[in-house]
Amino acid sequence: MKETLKTLCRLPGVSGREEAVRNYIREQVSPYAAEIREDAMGNLLVHVRGKLPEEPGKRILLAAHMDEVGVIITDITAEGYLKFDFVGGVDRRVVIGKKVLVGDKAIPGVIGLKAIHQTSAAEREKVPALRELSIDIGISSKEEAEKLVSLGDVGTFDDGVTEFGDGYLKAKAIDDRVGCTILLELIRRGLPRDAWFAFTVQEEVGCRGSQTAAWQLSPDIALILEGTTAADLPSQSGGEKVCSPGKGPVIPFMDGGSIYDHGLFRRLTDIAGEKGITWQTKTKISGGTDASSIQRGGAGARVAAISAAVRNIHSPSCVFCLKDMQKMYDLAFAFLEALI
Repeated sequence: MKETLKTLCRLPGVSGREEAVRNYIREQVSPYAAEIREDAMGNLLVHVRGKLPEEPGKRILLAAHMDEVGVIITDITAEGYLKFDFVGGVDRRVVIGKKVLVGDKAIPGVIGLKAIHQTSAAEREKVPALRELSIDIGISSKEEAEKLVSLGDVGTFDDGVTEFGDGYLKAKAIDDRVGCTILLELIRRGLPRDAWFAFTVQEEVGCRGSQTAAWQLSPDIALILEGTTAADLPSQSGGEKVCSPGKGPVIPFMDGGSIYDHGLFRRLTDIAGEKGITWQTKTKISGGTDASSIQRGGAGARVAAISAAVRNIHSPSCVFCLKDMQKMYDLAFAFLEALI
């Protein structure tokens, strides 16, 4: 799974431009799928046969989103700099000096800001406004820049994939390529029962792809595999830490978009206990997942989630613990077995 995750994290897939990720996943699932659909939004919907057929009233959906946060080009200055906005929720504090790859040609650039020597004391006390940031692609005129980049091009962060410490991984887009990786591994393994898999688009800009996927498939039970915000830093204490990498899968009971089905939440926690899988929950109600739209789609669905605790989420350098991914996979498979 680790090498699959690394491959997926390296692929570009800003919301609305998930083609590279979708093409890779389609290639990987093709040998195992009974049916593959790509809908108008760009979701990849995969039906996989299991040892037992689908039961009436028990259509199972597993979902993970393919998209990642990034930038979109909004203007090119006379000097050849690129002005941009963010796609998805990105903290301006974490992007200064970071490398990006822009457009289909993957033009390298660096997000810049005027030097500290040129700032006032007041400016140094605040987070720079977006209008103060620009992308330098090493071009000195608008005319030359326009040969390489067009307005509306998107860019991904380019900070590399690195293993470090005691089984940790640093990469962009761990949210939610970790979920996609687990779904791929489940499909390759074989299932105890027929199930649908949704690799969704545009989650980072409002859970848009999962909404259409839910209306098409009308699942009765949905399990979302996700990345979620860890806040276990020295500056935080008690419940402010929310969750921590290395302490097992995160099983949420509620977030900013969903109240998860209590019965399924208990089923997951009971299974974790029975299987000896260390787990945790979130100590803050915030964020959201594709569950918010899936549970409201079609005739409605019972939803649950298994998440990876990710530090520096929505940044060029997300960090999580690889051991958590294996435990998430084990728990997801055991959950499917328990639904028989």
